[in-house]
Amino acid sequence: MTTVETPRTSVEVGGIGHSVKRKEDDRFIQGAGRYLDDVVLPGMLHMAILRSPVAHARIVSIDTSEAAAMEGVVAVVTGAMLAEHNLAWMPTLSGDTQAVLATDKVRFQGQEVAAVIATDPYIARDALSLIFVDYDELPAITSPQQSLADGAVLIRDEKEGQTDNVAYTWEAGDESATDAAFARAAKVVTLDTHYPRSHPSPLETCGAIGDVNPITGQVTIYMTSQAPHAIRTVFALVTGLPEENIRILTCDIGGGFGNKVPVYPGYVVATVASLLIGKPVKWVESRSENLISTGFARDYHMHGELAIDENNRIIGMRAGILSDQGAFYADAQPTKFRAGLFHICTGSYDFAAAHVTAKGLYTNKAPGGVAYRCSFRVTEASYLIERLVDKAAHELGVDPTEFRAANFIKAEQFPYLSATGFVYDSGDYHTALDQAKELIDYDGWRSRQAAQNGDPNATKLIGIGVASFTEVVGAGNSRDFDILGLKMFDSAELRAHPTGKAILKLGVQTQGQGHETTFAQIVAEELGIPYSDIKVQYGDTDNTPYGLGTYASRSTPVGGAATAVVSRKIRDKARKLAAHLLEASEEDLDWEPGRFFVKGTDQGVTIQDVAFAAYTNHPEGMEAGLEGVHYYDPPNMTYPFGSYIVVVEVDTGDGTWKVLDMAAVDDCGIRINPMIVEGQITGGLTEGFAKANMQWITFDDNGNCIGSNFLDYLVPTAWETPRFKLGATTTPSPHHPIGAKGVGESATVGSPAAYVNAVVDALAARGVDNIDMPVLPHRVWGALYGVEVSP
Repeated sequence: MTTVETPRTSVEVGGIGHSVKRKEDDRFIQGAGRYLDDVVLPGMLHMAILRSPVAHARIVSIDTSEAAAMEGVVAVVTGAMLAEHNLAWMPTLSGDTQAVLATDKVRFQGQEVAAVIATDPYIARDALSLIFVDYDELPAITSPQQSLADGAVLIRDEKEGQTDNVAYTWEAGDESATDAAFARAAKVVTLDTHYPRSHPSPLETCGAIGDVNPITGQVTIYMTSQAPHAIRTVFALVTGLPEENIRILTCDIGGGFGNKVPVYPGYVVATVASLLIGKPVKWVESRSENLISTGFARDYHMHGELAIDENNRIIGMRAGILSDQGAFYADAQPTKFRAGLFHICTGSYDFAAAHVTAKGLYTNKAPGGVAYRCSFRVTEASYLIERLVDKAAHELGVDPTEFRAANFIKAEQFPYLSATGFVYDSGDYHTALDQAKELIDYDGWRSRQAAQNGDPNATKLIGIGVASFTEVVGAGNSRDFDILGLKMFDSAELRAHPTGKAILKLGVQTQGQGHETTFAQIVAEELGIPYSDIKVQYGDTDNTPYGLGTYASRSTPVGGAATAVVSRKIRDKARKLAAHLLEASEEDLDWEPGRFFVKGTDQGVTIQDVAFAAYTNHPEGMEAGLEGVHYYDPPNMTYPFGSYIVVVEVDTGDGTWKVLDMAAVDDCGIRINPMIVEGQITGGLTEGFAKANMQWITFDDNGNCIGSNFLDYLVPTAWETPRFKLGATTTPSPHHPIGAKGVGESATVGSPAAYVNAVVDALAARGVDNIDMPVLPHRVWGALYGVEVSP
């Protein structure tokens, strides 16, 4: 990746722009990470959960007597028992309710029905087979279209006033202005597509240890959570326990990707079981449990239309969404935005009219809707607009890069108000696209494609796919963004010790992104303390400031901003201390990273000198110490962007395809650690390849999950993953304290459309104009030969 930042600090200090090695990797590569399952407490019991084998059924009876009598079993918990304590249902992060353990009926395969607590995890699992549940099966609904059909069975019949399967309706934009744009359009391009259900499938599954002290009432919950502070508040609301007595401890997390944001029934049951039994209770789910029951992503059925004038300019867009919510509306997203931030679907393009409608439907599938390597529903939005724009270019007979460039928002138009109400902070889309074309030799590939695909006997076709995306991240300003009423600010607390070392405590939570390194680099940039001398702490609600956590690419835009601001607060106080030490006025001092000095002289003091003075020689009237805390409420979101170009080769004999070349140019504003950014982008490009090519979860007509293991749900390995050419441009966010925009998910947002567009471009040589994800070989073959195949 091209380095575009010029570091201001030395390599030893390791501030912004340095690709320093990750501090946390020393313990990880030596097997010294501490994950949830490494935690063993005295007297700890183990819990296993009985899950429904069917997708929809009334529970006639549950017989737990044989399981309860099994040697080593301490207790068996059912929904009826929880109901006695008003704990059978809990709120979701979207303001719906979700069963903790089923009482009336089960609503998806894998739903939690009962739990066994035993002295050994294997005894707990064995005892599950001794619980006998009599199910009265009901018809299963496995798509939003079925949910809307006349006579569809009511899934949420326990909800008062619920007469249909609609979870929500929502819209954005200006319908009348959009209708007017379409009325004057010279051409209308339409696309119907489904972004299939997928799963974050982190390496470490979800789990919790509930440890309730029966004497003091102290509740300590070890948990795989991306948002420990918010979870603590939710637990207090659900259980009625005093929040000051609840402590959430999150150890190292073996990947999250949005999957570890929600509150899962297993967390609640383990804690309640500990409360009732008086001993710690551990629950760790299996891989199949994780895939069939925890937070999914995507599953959007999308209809899109573009209105285009006689000059090939886009003048309007319509989008209609049917969102498959599963059995409970449990999306982890801001309250105000029922369909997440899908209305960013106008993308990188300059047009004045758009209207978006969305309807969420209950189905007999697991709930979720998490921000899987993306901001809230932004991946789906980007996919729709980039597929639409590519389809428009093909129908108009225009090169897709030229069509995009003609319709891009220009650099001088920023800040830019989109047709759906976003204020884009900055961008330079033309430069990113031009760099991607140069990086991949776009014109050269087009020439080779023309020669190869022009042969009517060619059995291998070249396709070139383009995607130029804009993401919206950094949720978010408290005017518009909250989850369950909790405003989406975030926090940082910083203390410089007398010896000049420092500790930084964060409200956000790392899950493998390198926070211990990058956040230390922000402090190093602002104060000149070497990043290696800064300890970064997180994941302990008793010892970190309140924050909303890490998901939807908000760590750097919000938590990173809080870190920069609190560092500057400390530097302001340090200036006063330096003036005292140098016997000069503050106005006479200059600053360079790590040192104050008197203007025009070589007299100065280091930040370490100042830190020592804060505890030993501070001026009269000044409070001792050198520390502070800041809660950052962002004035706006940030808008990373990029352009990706993929070259594929499709075998017309069997429908297989492979990537021949791939260029990705990202602009995430100022990059704190370019090496870490490159790693995150590579991971996102790999995930985008997997989504386009192999990775999805589907269901049969009875609601059985197909994708409940890694034989059916394919995760890319080094063998399948193509190589990527990476480039970068830098357009700083004007309102972010260090100009950063965030990058964790951009590659996942932008790349799926590029891969699919490339395959469609290849098939265009044989008259095929559309294919849906995942682009599996049998679907490609069917499209080529006009054969209808099962997805």
